[in-house]
Amino acid sequence: MNFRVIAAISAFACAPVMAELAPHVPGELIIKLRGKGILRKKDLVGQYEKIGQSDLYKVTLRNQKSNLSQVIKELNQNDDVEYAEPNYIYTIGKPHISLYPPHKDYGSNGVTNDPQLGALWGLNNTGANEPGSSSRGVAGADAEVFPAWNLTRGSRQIKIAVIDTGIDYRHEDLRDNMWVNTAEANGRPGVDDDQNGYVDDIHGYDFANNDGDPMDGNGHGTHCAGTIGAVHDNGLGVAGVMADVSLVGLKFLSDQGSGSTDNAIKAIDYAIKAGVDIMSNSWGGGGASQALKEVIEKANRAGIIFTAAAGNSGSDNDSRPQYPANYDVENVISVAAHTAQNRLASFSCYGRNTVHVAAPGHNILSSYKNGQYEVLSGTSMATPHVSGALGLLLSYEGAMSPAQVRERLMATSEPAKAYRSRTLAGGRLSTINLLNDERPVRKEPNPNAWQTMRLQEPFESDHPYDVNVVANRTFQVPNAKYIRLVVKRFEFEERYDYLLIADSNGEEVERISLSGSDYVSDYVEGDTMKVTFRSDRSITKWGFLIEEIQYQ
Repeated sequence: MNFRVIAAISAFACAPVMAELAPHVPGELIIKLRGKGILRKKDLVGQYEKIGQSDLYKVTLRNQKSNLSQVIKELNQNDDVEYAEPNYIYTIGKPHISLYPPHKDYGSNGVTNDPQLGALWGLNNTGANEPGSSSRGVAGADAEVFPAWNLTRGSRQIKIAVIDTGIDYRHEDLRDNMWVNTAEANGRPGVDDDQNGYVDDIHGYDFANNDGDPMDGNGHGTHCAGTIGAVHDNGLGVAGVMADVSLVGLKFLSDQGSGSTDNAIKAIDYAIKAGVDIMSNSWGGGGASQALKEVIEKANRAGIIFTAAAGNSGSDNDSRPQYPANYDVENVISVAAHTAQNRLASFSCYGRNTVHVAAPGHNILSSYKNGQYEVLSGTSMATPHVSGALGLLLSYEGAMSPAQVRERLMATSEPAKAYRSRTLAGGRLSTINLLNDERPVRKEPNPNAWQTMRLQEPFESDHPYDVNVVANRTFQVPNAKYIRLVVKRFEFEERYDYLLIADSNGEEVERISLSGSDYVSDYVEGDTMKVTFRSDRSITKWGFLIEEIQYQ
């Protein structure tokens, strides 16, 4: 690498950081060189380190107030650099916590002797077993795990990397399902006995603190691990989707719940070399990293599934991407969260074209740090349900390509209106369908048979609309089987102002928020559609205009 590249790094040392960059580590870059370029210390203004055994480098600028955007722009114009990007920060988001105890003792239902199995509505929803809630659930609206256990409860041969805040590997409900690196466990302390570049990595590795102890000081990773593989029939606590599994603890998120791209890459690369079958990733953010995408593609080539939380901001990932969930790579499976009431959780991100499936993610009881148990909510909790179900699939059927697994997961999901316009699959995880490859019939309209009807009187708001507006319109097309809207234009305050589309019974099908034009809504079955516009008492925007509906 020649000095021209480094001159670009130092040339803008006094300019402020540009605001449009997603959250990142101040003054840090990730650089990938072209060809066989060599990065020499004498060339740099600042510090650098190689990221694992890759051709990537983390560069720390000497002046932390450098204009990172301009530095990156200059670097990306240099022939010696394939790309340069910020060292983005990813987090566990803000999981909703419901302190445990207190909550009702739901018992084990006799399926296992784990005393709180009955509180795991995500595995078996009775309609009255959601911890910390007085709301009635929908019986059967769960991941359908209990019937799957008649086919398999997993295998220690299946390795799942929990890439997170670490795992409390001493936890009574997890220790027997922790992966053990026998070379290190039987070796000498302080020595890299298996010569993989990491010392004393018995149960995984801590990339946040650069040591061989992935102990969880946050609780988030331990919670995810318990949903995947809390031990069965030990007379303690809960039970995971898998009774038998090897959990690999890979900590790249600190005890405060955040971590950087370079450490995420190291964790994924470690998991690839360890030969895991699945990587479970309950973290994310808004920074699209080419370096992170490339290591996920590397995992895909190795045949490793990559589950990822869709995010907890309640927004549409089609228009506001969350990473790593939004990477268009065959092994990435993006997971939304649903409730015990068979609805998409209010906090869950969604995406008709980018989120693959929904899974239980609200009021989920699982293991927690320091040997405890806790109830959490988030797409972070939905993701390990999918990871565990896919672990059961691989235990039952053997090796499958990530593309085959993802297609099967979506095709076997249980269809429901609540997820139809929110996920690619239009349904929620069904573990028994997944194992049996049972594909529910999806009653859908013919995409080529839609007819357009222009409204005699447009349905529209004032422009701009007022506060606290509630406006209703019912559309009927006699003998129609399906109806949908064409929204000519809309501009709303995100989440708080919206168009709500419901069927003749008032059951919600879709909420339309943010802004857009010529938007075609999800459909309702039957000849009647109810549409409601609502605004709150704060921000007002342009509003909406509907001139046409479509039917068949």
